[in-house]
Formats: sequence, C-alpha cells, structure tokens
Amino acid sequence: MKKFLKSGILVFLIFVFCAGAISVNAAENSQVINWYCIRNKNHKQPILDNNLSIVEKYDGIGVDKSHGDGCDEKVVYLTFDAGYENGNVEKILDILNEQAVTGAFFVLGNLIVRNTDLVKRMFDEGHLVCNHTYSHRSMVNVSKEEFLKEINKLESTCAQYTGKELSKYYRPPEGKFDEISLQYAKDAGYKTVFWSIAYADWDNRAQMSEKAAKEKIMSNIHNGAIILLHPTSATNVKILGDVIRELKSMGYRFGCLDEIKV
Repeated sequence: MKKFLKSGILVFLIFVFCAGAISVNAAENSQVINWYCIRNKNHKQPILDNNLSIVEKYDGIGVDKSHGDGCDEKVVYLTFDAGYENGNVEKILDILNEQAVTGAFFVLGNLIVRNTDLVKRMFDEGHLVCNHTYSHRSMVNVSKEEFLKEINKLESTCAQYTGKELSKYYRPPEGKFDEISLQYAKDAGYKTVFWSIAYADWDNRAQMSEKAAKEKIMSNIHNGAIILLHPTSATNVKILGDVIRELKSMGYRFGCLDEIKV
C-alpha cells in the first residue's frame, strides 16, 4: 500500500511539473507579432494583414470599424505614447487644451513618478490615461505573472501618486505582441489598443521635417483613424495645432476610445 501511495504521489508530481513546464514553454515559444497597417489610398481605412485579425479575437482595437469608409459621421482618435517629459509633453497638452480636444495618453511609470503634476493635468483636462506598462519592457514571451506585474505596478503607482485610476486600455511597447499577451490583457480587463496612422516621430535625434510629418499624417487620414503620436517630439509640437485645425475643417471630430465598439 505504501509503495502504491509513493508511486501515485510520484506520478502526480511529475504531472504537475510537466504541466507547468508546458505552460511556461507555451509562453516562451509563442509567435512574436509586430503591429503594422498596409496604407490604403483615397483616405480609406488601411488593410490589416490576415495575421493581425487575431487582435480582434481578444477585443483588441486597431481602427474604429463602426466609423468606416461609408459612414457619414467623421471621427478620429488622438493617442499618445508618453514615457517621459522633455518639455514637449506639456506643450502638447497646451495645444490640446487650446483646441478643446482630448485624447488618450499611454504612460509609463517614469512619467507618473517624475512628472506627477503633468499626469494629474491629463486627468483634470479630460484625457484618458492608459497603460503602456510600468517600464516599457517587451511583453512578448512572458508569463502571466510577469505580464500582470508590469500592468498592475503601473496601476498602483498611478493610484499612489495621482489618486486616480487608469483607463482600461493597454498598448504593447513598440507594438510587439503575441497571442497569449492579448489573452492576458483581456483577462485583466484591458482592451489592447494599436493604431492605424503613425510615423517615425519617437527619436528626438532624428525628427522628420514639419512639412513631411504633416503630409504623412494628412495623406493617410481616414474615418475611424487611431492616430499614434509621441508627445516628446518637437515636430509634433509644431504641427499638432495645424493638424487639428485642418481635420476640423474637413468635418472630423475627435472621439474618445470609450466610443469604439469591439
């Protein structure tokens, strides 16, 4: 009987160990996907590669499909990935305030801790403050525990420093993701948000000219667009007011991510 019991325990332990190993390996070996859009012509919504349709399976958002090419109501969404302040984030907020436009800021822990008043201002002026992870580490091929640690740490830091709660929108650092991280985000109550218009504005040492940057945005504008900008960009500070005014003159309004149905 004792021999049988020991054998049973051994089998059970082997099963538990293997199950854990399978779970870890599944996360470590999942396919890395880089978000991108294939630009369309004539101001139509971009084409999403079939491989990216997996995003919608987990309530992810890349464009507002309810405001598609045939919709009479014209709406776009401004989103900003904000990891630090270099003097330009405040200027971007000034422009948005002057234009009576709100957007969504995907922030990192660094900005909350070092520039708390700036993040409080985002809340106070009606912007969504969203989750871009605490430290901007890749969320690809990580365990659920590691994923939640990054997400939850940003939540608790935001609550501690600002007294406010983050909106339940998550943007993967660098737009890199895998299927399991989409599941982790959904399980945590988040919608993963990507974009349908962006340009190379993140490197402050290699800024595009104002003319080229504005042309890149305006030539690709479409109904339901989710625009990604980095508020640390000096070029964005110079062009944002003009972009907003021009979009308004074209009949667009600036929506809130809460409007998007998935």
